[in-house]
Amino acid sequence: MNNSVTNTARLLGAGLRALLVLTLVTGVLYPLVVTGIAQGLFPDKANGSEIEADGRVVGSSLIGQAYNLPLKEGQETPAPDLKWFQGRPQNGLGTNSVNTRYQLILSGATNRSGDNEELIQWVRDAKAAVVKDNSTDTYKVKPSQVPADAVTSSGSGLDPDISPRYADLQVHRVAEENGLSVGRVRKLVEEHTEGRTLGFMGEPRVNVLELNIALEELTAKS
Repeated sequence: MNNSVTNTARLLGAGLRALLVLTLVTGVLYPLVVTGIAQGLFPDKANGSEIEADGRVVGSSLIGQAYNLPLKEGQETPAPDLKWFQGRPQNGLGTNSVNTRYQLILSGATNRSGDNEELIQWVRDAKAAVVKDNSTDTYKVKPSQVPADAVTSSGSGLDPDISPRYADLQVHRVAEENGLSVGRVRKLVEEHTEGRTLGFMGEPRVNVLELNIALEELTAKS
């Protein structure tokens, strides 16, 4: 009986020591080492790929933002602020039902198939809005000019980039809204167009937040 109790106590003691060691190694030392390496070698990525403007953090290069006007009385959906370049639709984000006092960023796709009637109507409405919003007195957008990323949300709903084609489609409207020349705004888009990663992965893209920060700086100088 005494030997059995002694053996049980030894096993419990060994298990407790193993738990404490593993907790120290995997729960304290390993995270500190990984964090230290990340901060030393990749500080920008480790801190969330933050983007600064006017000396303060205004967002992340990895997360898209909405550029909308404040909601008016009776409105359920805010209207886009047309002086800024617009990103992709955010239909996949859903609504925050956890705590309605705070507007949390929710990530997710629409989970609707290509032949879903609601999705088809979303695309039709989005295309009509893109044509209307980006047509000016001197430049008329044709439905055939509207690229896919202008009317569909990404898998996460938070894509920070748009295609150069969609950015170029917005040039005339942005130029008119900000009192700038079309040529200067188009050059701004070209300056912020990134090629394929390593020359072959992905597609050329334009980060909307970075482009709008550059647009704000250009407008301030004009």
